[in-house]
Amino acid sequence: MEAAYNHSTGQVLDNLHVNVEDGLTDGQVVERQAKYGRNELPEEPPTPIWELILEQFQDQLVIILLMSALVSLVLAFFEEDNDKLTAYVEPIVIMLILIANATVGVLQETSAENAIAALKEYSPDECRVVRNSKVVKVNATELVPGDVVEISVGDKIPADARVLSVESSVLRIDQALLTGESVSVIKSEEALSAKGGRKVVQDQVNMVFAGTSVVLGRAQCVVTATGAKTEIGGIHSSITDQISEKTPLKKKLDDFGDTLAKVITVVCILVWVINIRHFNESAHHGWVRGAVYYFKIAVALAVAAIPEGLAVIITTCLALGTRRMAEKNAIVRSLPSVETLGCTSIICSDKTGTLTTNQMSVSRLIVLDDQASICELEVTGTSFGPDGHVIGTDGQPIVNAAADANVVAGSTAALKDAVLVSALCNNATVSYNFEKNLYNHVGEPTEAALRVLVEKIGTHDASFNATLSELSNADRAQACCQWLQHRYKRVTTLEFTRERKSMSTLVRDSEGDRLLVKGAPENILERCAFARVGDTVVSMTPKLRESLVEAAVRLGSAHALRTVALAVREEDDSGALAVDMVASKSGEFEQAEREMTFVGLAGMHDPPRPEVRESIAHCREAGIRVVVITGDSKQTAESICRAIGVIGADEDTGENSDSVRLCYTGAEFDALSEAEQRECVKTARLFARTEPQHKLRLVSLLQQAGHIVAMTGDGVNDAPALKKADIGVAMGTGTDVAKLAADMVLADDNFATIEMAVAEGRSIYDNTKQFIRYLIS
Repeated sequence: MEAAYNHSTGQVLDNLHVNVEDGLTDGQVVERQAKYGRNELPEEPPTPIWELILEQFQDQLVIILLMSALVSLVLAFFEEDNDKLTAYVEPIVIMLILIANATVGVLQETSAENAIAALKEYSPDECRVVRNSKVVKVNATELVPGDVVEISVGDKIPADARVLSVESSVLRIDQALLTGESVSVIKSEEALSAKGGRKVVQDQVNMVFAGTSVVLGRAQCVVTATGAKTEIGGIHSSITDQISEKTPLKKKLDDFGDTLAKVITVVCILVWVINIRHFNESAHHGWVRGAVYYFKIAVALAVAAIPEGLAVIITTCLALGTRRMAEKNAIVRSLPSVETLGCTSIICSDKTGTLTTNQMSVSRLIVLDDQASICELEVTGTSFGPDGHVIGTDGQPIVNAAADANVVAGSTAALKDAVLVSALCNNATVSYNFEKNLYNHVGEPTEAALRVLVEKIGTHDASFNATLSELSNADRAQACCQWLQHRYKRVTTLEFTRERKSMSTLVRDSEGDRLLVKGAPENILERCAFARVGDTVVSMTPKLRESLVEAAVRLGSAHALRTVALAVREEDDSGALAVDMVASKSGEFEQAEREMTFVGLAGMHDPPRPEVRESIAHCREAGIRVVVITGDSKQTAESICRAIGVIGADEDTGENSDSVRLCYTGAEFDALSEAEQRECVKTARLFARTEPQHKLRLVSLLQQAGHIVAMTGDGVNDAPALKKADIGVAMGTGTDVAKLAADMVLADDNFATIEMAVAEGRSIYDNTKQFIRYLIS
């Protein structure tokens, strides 16, 4: 069904001729399977090996070498017995060179097929579906449009589907592999407005897509598209449709081959014609033998003129360059791409996981000091590792922040409460991966960032904090959080809901019960009656509330941070807190989350990689333009672009002025005419809220403008553009689909490695040209 997101659930069900209670019947399933096919990505028949081999001999220079080898072989057959063995050496060597080159080419041709096969790992094996009025488990490949499916935490979505009902407080979907978004997306069943035309995938908030995962909640959905008609099926088609473009050196060699063939043909004919008068000389014993003799001389001249060693020299240069790159963590999968790097004029880069760490991190923490003044603290560290500090107002790292009574103008109590909320009102976990030597998370990235903040601040027990440096990486990952979990019992949790935009956890210790709350700043502050000022609690005045709202807005606008408010509610003598928690189970969540005490604001983002800014500056100096193409929001992407130097800190993006426009969203780009699109890619540096097809289109337009385009990425959504680009560069920690579609993989995920690889590519390109000039001279 087209644009199911614009229609109500009732309209969608009517269109698909199904009702929620009964689902489809077996007969309807059979009919629809015959009409729509199986719910799986189509398998393209593999290219026959003989066809791949034949393709390697369609190159102009290769054809010349092949013809010269065959002619040399025939002439060697007619040589005198004494010279016959020597005559066979040259054609055999040429043939061996051609076979070696063909073998390399055949191996490289399989990369697209491998990338397509890797897409299938995102398809679930089974799913729960309503059929014949019963909920049954079926193989995911048997789904058809109209099937009513049930999804819950941990499930992979089996097909594109319209959400019918959310059966939990909230439904969160991780669709990063499809869109590149750094955080999970809240889904709902409400129909979207049809105004503005087609919605990009990121804005289709009532749709779930094949291959994505349920992070939180459960829901009932109706399948609207299966197999090749799904969004991930579109990515599959984009990869299969790509035709490998010739590298710049290959194009020049083809031109050289054409010219060489013509020159050799003309010269050979001239040599033979000029010697016609010598055909009948007595030494040849006849006119025919004389003609054959001079034909052999003409052919020998042609063979001598052909640079037989050219293919060997090019392969050797590229192989040596590949070896040097591998030593610097750039793993080359396609040999010709080494040379292409040297000609790169534009680098199109994904944001999440490429320019940024893809590890959400708290960078600002706001608390109130003992004068009720807003105290904005910087938090260092750019990963899920516990490395980093809270920087005090004096610019110095705060050690034992939650335990030292003299830090941040006596705001120890606020920091202690912030630690409690961040650690215990939280469902994420952080762990250390020994094999990859990095910290991973399970759950919401924002919650993982809060857990890491706890590890950086420490507990309110200074003696325990002193032992942290002695722990192994694995034990250190959650040491402080686990210390708190042992001392506070989690009684119950009120999950996040869209209406109140908050989550809370009731904890209990020897001093009684306490409600820990986190959520959207405007919603939390509205329900706060008090505020933690220094180490005391004061009433929340309208002026104080307004200043805190302004601080939250500033974090979002000035730094593009995702801001979370932290609050607590203490139990009073009446024990009303426990009563409210019982009442809230019937849906009155806000009844418990009232009369709260504001604790602080945490601002977080997916931070830029430390080395990126300098690398982009070097690329600019080398005449290479960097264009960021991301699925994230324009505000977030623009903030990152300014932080890394793609856009100047104070540079006008041209959206509200007559200046050259630098930023577009996918929808804004679609609204342009083809001529306007060609113009915009000449100057634009950021495309936000994009889909895989946008990335593919942008790379294509840049290539048509005469640029040699390198594309970097790490997700499934990047694969089509990685394949289309003159050279695709994947991150080592990226998806298998991205790595198999790419020509080069960065083992260290370091954008600076691209800068080094480009310099190496230019060196190889220059050396290769020098060798060629030497050979043909």
